[in-house]
Amino acid sequence: MSLKRLCLKPGAEKRLRGGHLWIYSNEVDNQKSPLKSFAAGEQVVVESDRGKALGVAYVNPNTLICGRLVSRDLDYKLDRSLLVHRLNVALSLREMCFKEPCYRLVYGDSDGLSGLVIDRFHDIFVVQISTAGMEAVIEEIVAALNKVFKPEAILLRNDGKMREMEGLETYVEVVQGEIAELSPLIENGVSLLAPLQRGQKTGWFYDHRVNRARMQELVKGKRVLDLFSYVGGWGVQALAAGAEMVSCVDASHFALDVARENARLNGKEDRFDPLHGDAFDICKALVAEKERYDVVIVDPPAFIQKKKDIRNGERAYARINNFAMRLLSREGVLVSASCSMHLQRESLVDIIRSNSRELDRNSQIFDQGHQGADHPLHPAIPETDYLKALFVRVLPVS
Repeated sequence: MSLKRLCLKPGAEKRLRGGHLWIYSNEVDNQKSPLKSFAAGEQVVVESDRGKALGVAYVNPNTLICGRLVSRDLDYKLDRSLLVHRLNVALSLREMCFKEPCYRLVYGDSDGLSGLVIDRFHDIFVVQISTAGMEAVIEEIVAALNKVFKPEAILLRNDGKMREMEGLETYVEVVQGEIAELSPLIENGVSLLAPLQRGQKTGWFYDHRVNRARMQELVKGKRVLDLFSYVGGWGVQALAAGAEMVSCVDASHFALDVARENARLNGKEDRFDPLHGDAFDICKALVAEKERYDVVIVDPPAFIQKKKDIRNGERAYARINNFAMRLLSREGVLVSASCSMHLQRESLVDIIRSNSRELDRNSQIFDQGHQGADHPLHPAIPETDYLKALFVRVLPVS
């Protein structure tokens, strides 16, 4: 069956030729190919205004990003065969970089599969689909996973926020095998457990792997405060690296229960201190109690979801980092992270600068972290570069 054409306005193909994969609705020539004539998720041949074929994309006429390129070769449509090929290519990078089969296997655009995320936990695969085009080939995705890996279990965590914008329902479903409440993984040599069905996103955040490894080098014999700890990705790895004590702060009782189980799994429960509540409120109380920590980790959820949130989000980052600095012991270390794509690295650096001066302290940024190799950057899509981590020594004025 031949695909319909999606015709672009003059000059609109320049970004695609430069390597980008997205097509915006205002770039489509609605006279030649009315957007409303396409069904959400339909695959099309994208053409320049001069009729030159640019590749195959899937479309959604109801969204700002109305098209996402899946292949530049018209012989390759988004089907089981292409998915198998892209999974194998993605796998080759992960196997080159990681010893254990625990990683983000597919990172959307960067792996040539826009709208698809797959996290691997040994032989359990968690799939997140955020676009109508990927939802249309969901059976092919499952079949491709079985072809390449023969998984023990496959979980669909299709409950992300983007699905609503794409006109998709949200749901969580085990489509193959059985999944326990907590599933094992290994990160930086530490055995851990993740709540794949009830946890945030896919149940785990692999993106900070390299930053957690760097953190492990700094915490032996130290008192550590892990703010927004979730299930202990930072805190428990600090315990495994020899921290004297770790206080994990989170608003979720469930997350702290899993963090405690992770501490127990590593034989460190006696050094694990869960603090339930709002991180800002707990920090305020800890400051009043004159508590001090050698290392404070700040890894909050994205305070900036959209561009319009930048000002308020920067204030939130500034406030939590101010608390963190006030809780540091003399010459303590702050690990300040952000997963907000709209927060520029330079802005986070400036937040550190301004807070240290406000507190009459000097700060030294001695290392900077990025997302791991299983979250590769697409050089034409800056949105794929979102994660930031600053390693800061906070010193008294001398």
